[in-house]
Amino acid sequence: MTHGRVLCVVLAGGRGSRLGPLTTGRAKPSLPVGGNYRLIDLALSNAAHSGLSDVWVLQQYEPHLLSEHLAGGRPWDLDRTRGGFRLLAPFQGPAHDGFASGNADALIRNWPVIAAYDPEVLLVCSADHLLTLDLRAVLAQHRESGVDATVVSTTLPAGADVSRYLVVQADGGRVRSVDYKPEHGRGRSVGTEVFAYRPDVLAEHLRELHRTGELGDYGERLLPSLVADGTVGDFHHRGHWRDLGTPMAYLDGQLELLRDRPPMRLDDPDWPILTSMPMRGPARVRRTAELERVWLAPAADVAGAVVNSVLGPGVVIERGATVRHSVLMDDVVVRAGAQVSRSVIAEGSVVGRRATLGAPQARHPVVIGAHRRIAADAELPAGTQVEPHRPRDLIRAAR
Repeated sequence: MTHGRVLCVVLAGGRGSRLGPLTTGRAKPSLPVGGNYRLIDLALSNAAHSGLSDVWVLQQYEPHLLSEHLAGGRPWDLDRTRGGFRLLAPFQGPAHDGFASGNADALIRNWPVIAAYDPEVLLVCSADHLLTLDLRAVLAQHRESGVDATVVSTTLPAGADVSRYLVVQADGGRVRSVDYKPEHGRGRSVGTEVFAYRPDVLAEHLRELHRTGELGDYGERLLPSLVADGTVGDFHHRGHWRDLGTPMAYLDGQLELLRDRPPMRLDDPDWPILTSMPMRGPARVRRTAELERVWLAPAADVAGAVVNSVLGPGVVIERGATVRHSVLMDDVVVRAGAQVSRSVIAEGSVVGRRATLGAPQARHPVVIGAHRRIAADAELPAGTQVEPHRPRDLIRAAR
């Protein structure tokens, strides 16, 4: 099946402020997931496996780490002489002051280059979520239905808080109403932040909202305007989807993938997650190690006990240390005798001997920013958040 002239724009400029220390100094899409990947890898892998050849990534907040990881689109076979991968850097133009204040605002700021491409369909995807999705099915339904826009929706688990999402009311494949981050939403169907648009209709609505100063995020004015004035289709995704927008969601969203029957697989041979993470040596499991339900990334070195946890590349767990229900990013070191439970520890941090972090049954995790040193015998209760080192602190620590 041919796609026609489709442009896929991946929105990767989000700050992810609710993640606290984890996104201090980096964009949310650059966060590690599953030990061996970054969050944006899923969106780009979806595009690559769906046969999309023109994929643009729109950045804004702290783009440096993300730009390096994207490697010109090579891991996703998008580095081409004509078309392929394009990185849209943040900028200020004569018609726009400051930087983009939301997704819809980001689109209109980049509309001149989008219009010059002249796509038949504009596919807009977020780089913020755990999602594997064949975008060919979305494009096929969008074309066949003849709608102005298509929203990819999903159903949240029972009891989930809908107040952080776009709540979608749909019937017969058509969106009847949308409610953005309602205090008391009806139903559990929410938008996944994947959309297909007719570019001419989208441009008309963006310009009108820009004229009235009402752009912001897509759910605030853009989608309600499209639903009110035209036809918006609903593509209901029945697979797994998670927003990792809080420390608890970031932790639990990865731990549930460790189940014997996980809701989705990052190692699906039919839909592999492609990445540019650097090659490192093999992981090492020492004679004294005890492991149960663990993702072990390359170059990890484990001599202690690890239960239901994700260990990133180069993580060291010394003999006598215990890690439970936690996510440890690249090159974290847990010294002998330390007890780490329900914690997220960013790269390069060191947990001192006999330190205690969190509790196995705690609701809120301990969150440690990058390159911090937790002192020996320290006790950090559940919910503690520690900001990453500033550059000058790193220099002093190195001395």
